[in-house]
Amino acid sequence: MTRVALVTGGTGGIGTAICEKLYDDGYKVVAGYYSSGKHLRARAWRDKQKENGRDMDIAFGDIGDYNSTAECVKGIVDKYGSLDILINNGGITRDGYFKKMAAEQWRDVIKTNLDSTFNVTRAVYNGMLDNGYGRIVNISSINGQKGQAGQVNYSAAKAGMHGLSKALAQECADKGITVNTISPGYVATPMVSAIKPEILEKIIAAVPMKRLGKPEEIAGLVSYLVSDMAEFITGANIAINGGQHMS
Repeated sequence: MTRVALVTGGTGGIGTAICEKLYDDGYKVVAGYYSSGKHLRARAWRDKQKENGRDMDIAFGDIGDYNSTAECVKGIVDKYGSLDILINNGGITRDGYFKKMAAEQWRDVIKTNLDSTFNVTRAVYNGMLDNGYGRIVNISSINGQKGQAGQVNYSAAKAGMHGLSKALAQECADKGITVNTISPGYVATPMVSAIKPEILEKIIAAVPMKRLGKPEEIAGLVSYLVSDMAEFITGANIAINGGQHMS
């Protein structure tokens, strides 16, 4: 039986690495996307993956919207029969210092980063209960652990993801479902690589290993957490940040 995995934000930098790794591990992979409805870009991503030998699917849905998410998940289950693995990876930033932060900046980030974790997990959870099997991995952030000036909204959302993981892990620990969090530091995605060189140098200097993380390193940890070798791990938050923050 081939397990089916949904990776939200699957066409982004870290999401792509996760999708590729899970596909190579033998799972049927569906990359979730929204990006304000940029269907052509998602289809081009799928076509490029197929050219490279990975026949992955894509699924459209606004993860910040409960009904849109439920419809997206239903479509996947109807097509493949189950949804066994969920990687909550989709998210945005709307940075700004708190004294100037607009309510919209707060709501947009909480909606897309934290509400989405509830929305997608809620949509897949009962099916996992029925099947007696599930793997849920929430991609949080170093800034959800230590906080970050200018990112009150993002830090709150990412910390909330792990709170959800811990509570849900207790509810389903004896039901064949594990729920864990990964908290990456700065990773060499196209978004991070586009930062001004002088700022990027300061970021790297603050990392004890003196480099950015690799998307493939995040994907490797996801791969382990969804494998049978990690079935005794649940409710954990695993940092992967080059030693930048230790707790």
